[in-house]
Amino acid sequence: MSGFILAIDQGTTSTRAIVFSGDGRILGVGQQEFQQHFPRSGWVEHDGEEIWNSVVTTIRFALSNAKVAASDIAGIGITNQRETTLIWDRASGAPIHHAIVWQDRRTADLCDRLKGEGAEPMVTARTGLLLDPYFAGTKIAWLLDNVEGAREKAERGELAFGTVDSFLLWRLTGGKVHATDATNAARTLLYDIGTGEWDDELLALFRVPRALLPEVMDCAADFGVTDPALFGAAIPIAGIAGDQHAATLGQACFTPGMMKATYGTGCFALLNTGTERVPSTNRLLTTIAYRLDGRTTYALEGSIFVAGSAVQWLRDGLHLIDRAEASGPMAAAADPHQDVYLVPAFTGLGAPWWDARARGAMFGLTRGTGPREIVRAALESVCFQTRDLLDAMKRDWQGGGETVLRVDGGMVASDWTMQRLADILEAPVDRPVVLETTALGAAWLAGRQTGTWPDEAGFAENWRRERRFEPAMEAAERDARIAGWHDAVRRTLTF
Repeated sequence: MSGFILAIDQGTTSTRAIVFSGDGRILGVGQQEFQQHFPRSGWVEHDGEEIWNSVVTTIRFALSNAKVAASDIAGIGITNQRETTLIWDRASGAPIHHAIVWQDRRTADLCDRLKGEGAEPMVTARTGLLLDPYFAGTKIAWLLDNVEGAREKAERGELAFGTVDSFLLWRLTGGKVHATDATNAARTLLYDIGTGEWDDELLALFRVPRALLPEVMDCAADFGVTDPALFGAAIPIAGIAGDQHAATLGQACFTPGMMKATYGTGCFALLNTGTERVPSTNRLLTTIAYRLDGRTTYALEGSIFVAGSAVQWLRDGLHLIDRAEASGPMAAAADPHQDVYLVPAFTGLGAPWWDARARGAMFGLTRGTGPREIVRAALESVCFQTRDLLDAMKRDWQGGGETVLRVDGGMVASDWTMQRLADILEAPVDRPVVLETTALGAAWLAGRQTGTWPDEAGFAENWRRERRFEPAMEAAERDARIAGWHDAVRRTLTF
């Protein structure tokens, strides 16, 4: 491979910019955290301007760190936190309100009303999604109804909607390009993943004016160039994919039956189903894995809202650990005879439960329960939730063979957690050499589009496994622990 590529990885709690060499090595990194806003219980917001400033800052730092000039970059790939919703003024570029984050639950009542009116089957048939506050459509409706004058301006074409990728693209190109890719469009509740078009009936259901919407493009495409004033040269923007889709590409999951799970703030597992659009009967999502050269590849997806954020809660909320790396050794030292379960429904439960009103709960506490047992329960909760997703996927689609899970994200650095994951899944877990798979996937899209990186087959050949974790837990112990988890979940659900 040849050609420097810059990846923008705009996540839920921080922004990173990474410069990759032509052979996929990381040459320079810039990272910056930004503030989380919680104006009410269940509400989560970001400041769009702070996100934008973090992107500019981290790009400049990464270029400097890599000792690479903007003129040396063949292309930029963007990957982003999905579903997080912004609306901005087309004239000024300024957001009309804080971004409403994917975790936000403020539109639960609207989702319930639409379900009560019988709208969910039609929505699911066209979008592959469920009526849940997670997705962008109801967030757009809330902004239009709650920001003074917004709906009128939207109807006049004065405002623009976008997920974070679209907002960054607008800013990077100096307001010249209002576009997104198919994976991000597929998370809005407004996009028909079969026809590949914005759907008029869905727009009417959520009362979203078509004038707000960006153009939808392939994941690898010519998205314009950066304003030269930003970084000293105009850089082609050549790839966009939502973070979980970019991670699927970065893990080289190009073959139907391949599966990856990313353990970041939340956990998101995608199973490649190829050109087959598999409807779920187990409340998973049917989504677009990626779209290249006009051809759509589909996936089944399970979404866990709390994964790494549970470790963050142990550190910052409970002060049981002083750093995330301490969680694995603490869990390993926990009393094996205590069956403590944490159901981390801090912002509701995702797949396959989809209970927006559920809140976190802990079960099995005794006088002997201490920090170690609580830490273990937090890490195990992620493993149990992944098992629920895998079981649902197997019920929905029998097209794959033996499951081998490719993992990435911050949590996978913990050997204890990955071994427990393999034990609970009763399946091998593969950890790659390159853990920055989300950014790598975005970089590959840009490299592919600019002709400086290889195609799917060539890229897959470069994927390398660092370690495989094989299941070692006795079946009786695993079954008992899974039964205890399901009992805890049942006690937490609100329906």
